[in-house]
Amino acid sequence: MNNVFVYIELEAAEVREVSQELLTKGRKLANELGVELHAIAIGTDIKGKIESSILPYGVDKLFVFDAPGLFPYTSAPHTDIVVNLFRQEQPQICLMGATVIGRDLGPRVSSSLTSGLTADCTQLEIGPYEDKKSGRTYDNLLYQIRPAFGGNIVATIVNPDHRPQMATVRSGVMQKALYDGPCRHEVVYPSVDSYVGPEAFVVKVLDHHVEAAKHNLKGAPIVVAGGYGVGSKEGFDQLFELAKVLHGEVGGSRAAVDAGWIDGDRQIGQTGVTVHPKVYIACGISGQIQHIAGMQDSGIIISINSDPDAPINKIADYVITARVEEAVPKLIKYYKQNSR
Repeated sequence: MNNVFVYIELEAAEVREVSQELLTKGRKLANELGVELHAIAIGTDIKGKIESSILPYGVDKLFVFDAPGLFPYTSAPHTDIVVNLFRQEQPQICLMGATVIGRDLGPRVSSSLTSGLTADCTQLEIGPYEDKKSGRTYDNLLYQIRPAFGGNIVATIVNPDHRPQMATVRSGVMQKALYDGPCRHEVVYPSVDSYVGPEAFVVKVLDHHVEAAKHNLKGAPIVVAGGYGVGSKEGFDQLFELAKVLHGEVGGSRAAVDAGWIDGDRQIGQTGVTVHPKVYIACGISGQIQHIAGMQDSGIIISINSDPDAPINKIADYVITARVEEAVPKLIKYYKQNSR
């Protein structure tokens, strides 16, 4: 009772990476609270195929619901299973991926349980909260931290009185790691019929297709990112050339995507991809909170900006004060010379 739960997102019998990232974070939160980490996986023909991809992340108890009609994902049966399980188990925290599935399932579960939910969190921490109006102090609440008001501030949201405390997190925000501490690794296979009725299976998926990723922006060791300061779509051609010689990938800020200079699936930030490269080269990016949230954990940050007071310069390890169109060709030239 009152444990930390993670909803495991599956593609057939493959565990999505965002769920493993959340298990890693969930394990840390559970340890801090002195409770167990539990996980729930729902699918078709998954028994014996997913456990080894979940348990090593520190899961004490895994609930596997396996039955026909549970994959591909549809809202009703997954919602009924999670809601009924949570009414039985009474978790204090539930984490889900901020994916197409998580954004559909999370609000349905929180609405059914009247628990509330914070979407697109960039940090999760445990701490106290004092309600100054009532004078009451709460211990060990989940701090659900995310950019707000268009990325202009960072908001910390708490839910003192309703459970579970629910949050969704984008893929790549948390870093996954296997857990070598003590945990129970118990697996149970509840009867699906006890949690969901036949009426939930009225909607059926006639065709299910997953498009392969066009690039590996999230896993790239070097990322060259451009903002509005790049100036044009043609300006991004230079960034692609620089990324090519560095064996990296190209990303962009929301401003560059909105201007049509780069594809939306290359957007980095709170409403895009979160990256953790060894080297991040920010070209013409001002550094709003929304963008910083998607790249602040990079190993080395290099800023190229004509404005010496650009906010991104405050977190950069190296700052090149210059126009992008002047600096990038020189980087390409000298890298080619020194790599021969």
